[in-house]
Amino acid sequence: MAIVSVVKYDGSPDVFAWKYPDSELGTWTQLIVNESQQAILFKGGQALDVFEAGRHTLSTSNIPFLEKVINLPFGGQSPFSAEVWFVNKQFNLDVKWGTPSPIQIQDPVFGVFVPVRSHGVFGIQIDDAKRFLVKLVGTLPSFTKDDIMRYFRGVYVSRVKDAISTYILERKIGILEINRYLDELSEYLQERIEPVMSDYGISLANFFVNDISIPEDDSAVVTLKQALAKKAEMELIGYTYVQERSFDTLEGAASNPGSTASDLMGAGLGLGMGFGMGGGVGGAFADVARNLSVAGPGRLCPACGQAVPAGQRFCGGCGRDMSKSGESSPSKAASFCMECGAPLSAAMKFCGQCGAPVAHRGDESKSTSREEN
Repeated sequence: MAIVSVVKYDGSPDVFAWKYPDSELGTWTQLIVNESQQAILFKGGQALDVFEAGRHTLSTSNIPFLEKVINLPFGGQSPFSAEVWFVNKQFNLDVKWGTPSPIQIQDPVFGVFVPVRSHGVFGIQIDDAKRFLVKLVGTLPSFTKDDIMRYFRGVYVSRVKDAISTYILERKIGILEINRYLDELSEYLQERIEPVMSDYGISLANFFVNDISIPEDDSAVVTLKQALAKKAEMELIGYTYVQERSFDTLEGAASNPGSTASDLMGAGLGLGMGFGMGGGVGGAFADVARNLSVAGPGRLCPACGQAVPAGQRFCGGCGRDMSKSGESSPSKAASFCMECGAPLSAAMKFCGQCGAPVAHRGDESKSTSREEN
């Protein structure tokens, strides 16, 4: 095999380390190292020296260790066998990363588990060429950007999973809002990945989280988005979930033909609509809803007008015995306020809810008789 006279490498910037294919060198060989490169001479598996950018002649005058490792029978010019590695020290800022499988994270706001994926890019530079070759490259003929991604996939995936989960839980950020914090999360991740890369002679220039995504068709995500949409709707209209459930209960009672509460709720809701579904429903009919049984038919107390569920012997409002003969049907004296719809007893002269004067049916009859006379 002929002795190599010139050794150099002009290759792709995506190649971080490349071994010159021929190991037959001589003490007159010219070693050319380009800018942003370093060359390392290996013999017997040991790194002997590092060459910076420029032209280097492999001779004992400027490379003293050659005199120790090479037998020089030809007056200082002798062939020898050694390996030359070129290491690319340029910044490579578009090394892509991503999580191959979803990360199951519990949303700290709503408590549901949501699958999360993330991806981005990071930038690196070979900071210590000898450490990089010895600890990472080994006997490979070259080491490219794809190798970097493959070798460090386990590192950044585990760090990303842990960092995203910790960041979300510590700061109590909802999953659907996490993309607002990508810059902070990127810095958070860089601080945790940089020490690992440094152990292999690699400097981490930057680390960016470009996106954190969740699958739109996941059942937990669908439920979460529906809940958020309902919450936004309630805030826009101006009522709470508890109030909505109360409205649903009243409407159900009003539409139930077998319930004593049906007529009351139908009338109450009608009056409530007239008052803008505001204080009328929230105040007066809150009391009615608490006292009515929507589970089945009931009665009205003839003394106080309060609803008494079926099967209950005594009135919960005044204690009247409902089992006495002739008192099972509602009293005609019991009525409702014509202003707000609140229930009225026969003895009431003013509404207990709105203060309006009460005109009982007996009073109306007397007034009519006087007018006729």
